[in-house]
Amino acid sequence: MNDNLYLTKTICEKLADNHYLILATIISLQGSSPRHGGTKMVVDQHSKSYGTIGGSLLEATVIKEAGDALSKRKSRLLSYDLTGENAYSKDMICGGSTRILLDFISATKENLEFFKAMHDAIAQGRNIFFLTMFKGQDQDVEVLGHTLYTLDGNTVGNYPWKEADLDMLKSEAKGLTATTILASGDGSLIIDPIRKVETLFCFGAGHVALSTAHIAALAGFRVVVIDDRAEYANTERFPDADEIHVIKDFNNAMDGLSIDADSYIVIFTHGHAYDRVVLQQALQTNACYVGMISSKRKREMIYKALMEQGVSNDALTFVHSPIGLNIGGETPAEIAVSIVGELISERYKKKS
Repeated sequence: MNDNLYLTKTICEKLADNHYLILATIISLQGSSPRHGGTKMVVDQHSKSYGTIGGSLLEATVIKEAGDALSKRKSRLLSYDLTGENAYSKDMICGGSTRILLDFISATKENLEFFKAMHDAIAQGRNIFFLTMFKGQDQDVEVLGHTLYTLDGNTVGNYPWKEADLDMLKSEAKGLTATTILASGDGSLIIDPIRKVETLFCFGAGHVALSTAHIAALAGFRVVVIDDRAEYANTERFPDADEIHVIKDFNNAMDGLSIDADSYIVIFTHGHAYDRVVLQQALQTNACYVGMISSKRKREMIYKALMEQGVSNDALTFVHSPIGLNIGGETPAEIAVSIVGELISERYKKKS
């Protein structure tokens, strides 16, 4: 499950049970780190954590600080210098410096409704900006409010925005891909862009697809499985799939699918001819990744047939085939690991 989807679901469950909690977020980062800016972790009133901001002693320290903040029912801002000898002596993350907001979330109906709206927006595949307004420093921090914002100007939340603020926000947020802190009045505004969950479309429901769908779901992809065999494409075999489509044949395999620039297509049907038909259709979509499982010989046969039908060589160079990272695997699970490894690599290239 996607990290933000999992964490907002956890927050809603905790608030519904009348539990208060800390939402810990990396709001700025310089140097190297296992996790990027915007990464979140939830700590409940029993000091149990959900999600991770990178592990190591840093995370343990944040959990301890979160417990103290929960006992005082106050937010706070943590700063860590993790460079050089300081990082080595404290056994923390790779190096650099980081600031982490410990946002105290009380168990109110208003907060529950807000985080439910945030969870639903993420689940529905919407691009949103999670805004947090705060003032103060260190242990003297007050979170003034939260807002969900979209570039069409819609807002959900409890912070009283003025029209001029929203105009400024629209200008600042447009094109923003990384968590950013802006000065705003006598406080600070965290703009945390949360992109829609990327979808993996698996064309084929065989053994490799089975492992690929499972691992991809663990890695945070939304998974859609498409096949012409109901005995293979079903929820019993693919419990991690968000959608399963049993189609008549692969000639119109893309019909009814919402494939966009946040979509990844992997082709491993039960026949070379079907792979070719699906690949030809995939190249007409706006998917950011298209991969086809194949030997080099099979790939060249399919490419030759497609070029004879008018597909350009430039279009075919976009295809990842043979698919996956070269890790030397042979079993369906090993091949799936190499495929999802490549998908993750491509996902982070988009974010860089």
